[in-house]
Amino acid sequence: MKPARLRADVLAGLTTSFALVPECIAFALVAHLNPLMGLYGAFIICTLTALFGGRPGMVSGAAGSMAVVIVALVVQHGAQYLLATVLLGGLIMIAFGLLRLGKLVRMVPYPVMLGFVNGLAIVIALAQLEHFKTDEDWLVGTPLYLMLGLVALTMAIVYILPRLTRVVPPALVAILGVGLLVYLLGLPTRTLGDMAHIAGGLPTLALPDIPWSLETLKIIAPYAVLMALVGLLETLLTLNLTDEISESRGFPDRECVALGAANIVSGAFGGMGGCAMIGQTVINLSSGGRGRLSGVVAGVMVLLFVLFLSPLIERIPLAALVGVMFVVAQQTFAWGSLRVAGKVPLNDVLVIVAVTVITVFTDLAIAVFCGIIIAALNFAWHHARELYADSHDEADGSKLYRVHGTLFFASSTPFLNQFDPAGDPAQVTLDCQHLSFVDYSAIAALKTLRERYARAGKHLRVVHLSERCKKLLKRAGEQH
Repeated sequence: MKPARLRADVLAGLTTSFALVPECIAFALVAHLNPLMGLYGAFIICTLTALFGGRPGMVSGAAGSMAVVIVALVVQHGAQYLLATVLLGGLIMIAFGLLRLGKLVRMVPYPVMLGFVNGLAIVIALAQLEHFKTDEDWLVGTPLYLMLGLVALTMAIVYILPRLTRVVPPALVAILGVGLLVYLLGLPTRTLGDMAHIAGGLPTLALPDIPWSLETLKIIAPYAVLMALVGLLETLLTLNLTDEISESRGFPDRECVALGAANIVSGAFGGMGGCAMIGQTVINLSSGGRGRLSGVVAGVMVLLFVLFLSPLIERIPLAALVGVMFVVAQQTFAWGSLRVAGKVPLNDVLVIVAVTVITVFTDLAIAVFCGIIIAALNFAWHHARELYADSHDEADGSKLYRVHGTLFFASSTPFLNQFDPAGDPAQVTLDCQHLSFVDYSAIAALKTLRERYARAGKHLRVVHLSERCKKLLKRAGEQH
């Protein structure tokens, strides 16, 4: 590895580690867990996925989307059941990767991807507003103005510094610079230590202290499946985004296996489950992190913070981290999707808006699934409308129909409406040279058409079927 590349990855990893700590602490608190569980999970998952995953430059950790999924489990059954859920969720992720199902992410339409990115950008920004509160009350007066000023200063550094030099990541300079300013001037603003104390020892290997029974499996299995699906979905979509930013290609199946293994190790060592984190990934990439070393440095630094550097890290002002995350939210949001609103089909705009809104108000998994369903229904509707037929009378008195398009569940009714069994002559020919049969609904539609002509005492002849159509008909027991 070239010295310049090595240096860029190390600095990017260091910058990303500062952003990982508050997020993982916050998500652990959301899930009613000890903050150290979030930090241990971040160290283990970030390091292992960076070493063995399929997408260098992508950062994984104790993500908020997975924390929300397991809140009810922790409240009802405790942290030990969560660790067992993380182990089982990891196994599901590994199975997903080994079965090479990572390619399913290709089924996610581009408007859904835009909605996913925009929704997460808004979620990242809204999550920072919690740092403007103390004991559920909004900051007012001098504390609020000081917080806003430091946030603005941080954002200004991140935006302006790249115009002066690119020797060091601007986010790193902003965090350290604002932190040093607050310390030297003794400014009374909230710091990372006000969220939680992060000092601790090395994570220890211990199986979850639960009864290993079928009853326990019934409790944790639904949460494990949901956690695995949400984690895989966010990881694969973030992998796609990383591919676009870095203009290179990752390996989704390998990433799924690595993520599953990392979750198993995390659960065995008392850490939270996790997946790819889009905000931290954007920070890493924008800071110059492109290799595996950047993720490894980020993960290892989190552990070093816990073991040795907690007194220093706890002095970092939250305003500096909030400012960086606001910039990340701005950079993550696909502003181009607003400019194309009047240039692309209305249905694609509606998909983008729907996925964005659902991501903000529910969660990523529901949003993406809804987006895919909306896009699929829209595709089926438009594809069905494209089916049409040409017809003309032949010299021998028969009639020829030449149908163009795709015959499937959504177009079967328009297909049948093209014909007139009552008014047609005794001999009718259906030319399928430009017609594709897709599913059983297509076969059923052809069978219905034959029956209609038979009831009218007329004969329907089908010609120019493709080999694939013939196989479909043969498998269904239909003669052609």
